[in-house]
Amino acid sequence: MKCTWGIALGLAALLCGCSHTGKDVAVTEDSELPRQQMMMSAPPLMEEQPNTEDKEEATADLFPSPRPYAEALAAPTRLLIYHADLRLKVASLPRASASLDTLVRRNGGYLSAATEVRADGEWRQAMTIRVAPARFQPLMAALGGMGTVEEKKLTTDDVTAQHADVAARLATKRAVEKRYIDLLNRARKISEVLEIEGKIGEVREEIESTESRLKTLNNEVAYSTISLVCYQPIPQTVPDAPIVSFSSRLVSSFYTGWELITSVLIGMVAIWPLLILGTMALWGVRRWRRSLA
Repeated sequence: MKCTWGIALGLAALLCGCSHTGKDVAVTEDSELPRQQMMMSAPPLMEEQPNTEDKEEATADLFPSPRPYAEALAAPTRLLIYHADLRLKVASLPRASASLDTLVRRNGGYLSAATEVRADGEWRQAMTIRVAPARFQPLMAALGGMGTVEEKKLTTDDVTAQHADVAARLATKRAVEKRYIDLLNRARKISEVLEIEGKIGEVREEIESTESRLKTLNNEVAYSTISLVCYQPIPQTVPDAPIVSFSSRLVSSFYTGWELITSVLIGMVAIWPLLILGTMALWGVRRWRRSLA
C-alpha cells in the first residue's frame, strides 16, 4: 500500500513538471515574436563611432607616417657664395664714406680692405665689404641709394658638392692618420717607426691643407662679398692761352731760323757719301765729253 502511494505521488510530480515546462516554452515563443517585430519596426540606432585617437593609433601602427622618410629624402641645404661688384658715382665722397660706415655696421658687416686714390680726374675709394647672406640684398639696396649706379654685377656660386667632397676627404685623411698612429704604437723596429712617422707627417700636411680649404669655404659661405668702387669726379681747370708779344715772337723766329740752318748743315754732313759719289760722277761726265770733242 505504501508502495502504491509512492508511485502515485511520483507520477503526479512528473506530470506537474511537464506542464510547467510547456508553459515556459510557450511563453518564450510567444514573447520572442513581438520582440523581433519591435526590433524590425523600431528606427535603426546610430552606430557607435570609434574613438578617433584609437583609429589614428591603429592606422599609425599599420601604415607608418611618411614624414621620417620625407625628411631623409629631402634635398640637402645648399651652400651658396654671393659676390657683387658695384660702382657708384657720388656727389661728395667724404659724406658717402661716412654713410657707408653706418650702413655696414647697421647690417652687421665689416670692411676687409679699402684703398683711396686721386687719379684720372677722380677721387676714388675701393672697398671690400663682408656681410652675412641674410643681409646681402638689403645692404646692396642701401648702397645703391647712396649715388648713381654705373655698374652692378652679381654672381652666385653653389659649393655644396665641393664642400661635401672636401669634408669627406678630410674625414678619410684623419682616419688614415689614426691607423698610422695605431701602427706606430705597435711598431718595434726603429726603421718601422721612422717610416710610419714619415707617413704621418705627409698625412698631417694633407690634413692641414684640406682643413684650410674647408675653413675658406665655410668663411665664404658665412659672409658674402661686395666689391664697391665709390668715386667723385674732380673738376680740372684748363689754363688760358698765353699772350705772346712781338719781341718774344721775334726771338722765337731767330731761334727757329738758327735751328733750320743747323738742321741743313747736319743733313749735309749726314749725306756725305752721296755728295762724294755725285762729285765723282760729274767729273767723269765732263771728262767723257772732252774726249769726244
